[in-house]
Amino acid sequence: MTRTVHRIALLFNGNKIFDRDIIAGIGEYLSSTRASWDLFLEEDFRCRLQGIERWQGHGIIADFDDPAACEALSRVSLPVVAVGGSYADQADYPGDTPYVATDNFKLVKLAYDHLIEAGLQRFACFSLPQADVNRWAQEREKAFASLMQRDGMQGEIYRGVGTSAPSWDTAVEQQIAWLQTLPKPIGIIAVTDARARQLLQACLCAGIAVPEQVALIGIDNDPLARILTRVPLSSVIQGTREMGRTAAHLLHQMLHGGRLAGTRILVPPAGINVLASSRHEAPSHPHVMQAMHFIRQYACQGIKTEQVADYVGVSRSSLEWYFRRELGRSVHDEILRFKLGVAKDMLQHEAHSIAEIAVSCGFTSVQYMHAVFKRELGCTPREYQDRLAQAGQSPPTANTIN
Repeated sequence: MTRTVHRIALLFNGNKIFDRDIIAGIGEYLSSTRASWDLFLEEDFRCRLQGIERWQGHGIIADFDDPAACEALSRVSLPVVAVGGSYADQADYPGDTPYVATDNFKLVKLAYDHLIEAGLQRFACFSLPQADVNRWAQEREKAFASLMQRDGMQGEIYRGVGTSAPSWDTAVEQQIAWLQTLPKPIGIIAVTDARARQLLQACLCAGIAVPEQVALIGIDNDPLARILTRVPLSSVIQGTREMGRTAAHLLHQMLHGGRLAGTRILVPPAGINVLASSRHEAPSHPHVMQAMHFIRQYACQGIKTEQVADYVGVSRSSLEWYFRRELGRSVHDEILRFKLGVAKDMLQHEAHSIAEIAVSCGFTSVQYMHAVFKRELGCTPREYQDRLAQAGQSPPTANTIN
């Protein structure tokens, strides 16, 4: 018997990591079931909303964080599944449309709990300007404010300005001015990795040590943000692929007669990727703090102990003494420790060869990186990948296409 092929529109912005991962989750659902769908997908659906109610298809899965999508799809008679952020006020959800949401409160709470575990006692939130298209960001602000109120703290929320080329210099200047007013050390939760990356750049421009003075964490686990920051960025991993799979499952049921009006499913975060930007340690000596700030930015460029000492403005022997007293290890050991951490993260998350990783992390040769892995971890880089695979954390292969 011939199966019906359903024509399904996916109304998402392919420029956003959040939307791309949801689309990937939808694809995973289709590959694991007998569903037969022809997918209509625009890189950015917002330029195609006009006339969507006349589209001759069978169903739609759409990003409802955009109010224009909510308005346009309210006139559609086809089965629709909405995807977006959760709301503290139940009245903010879109009527009877089945809705799959990222749990904004749990995203922020996971970031907050991580910063508390790092020993921080002061907190702030870097958000986005208030706007209808930023409702999800305002929900994350609410989550932050409620956690501050619960714990009797005075957390500060800063929205800054929207990102655009003409406003870039002004935005950075304003961010630096805000950062300089904050008590230190402080933990800052950014509502996205993109916002976290901007703030990290502002910290580096202003000479504010990350994470000693400002421990920073974003939301999205965006690989692009990791590549574009000199200090690797910690981030909360949203359950976006699970959201995509769930949305596809709901629509599949609706296409076969399921009645799901008013269904709301909140998907919790999948975890947290802890990297250097939030690994807060509090060395008491300012020379060690300055040196750590320099190492985190330039370790993977092959810096030596002498260059770190020159940056701090003390002799190599003095800096070594401070490091031994504060951290129990040498400056060279700290540089190597940081490079090893970056290499481990790349082996787990990035699709690169061992040779490419060695170059990216500033090792002088693949053989030297092998020797460091053997000495510090008791295995080669390839064996480390195999361990991750056996533990269910299989990294992508070098020829993976995302």
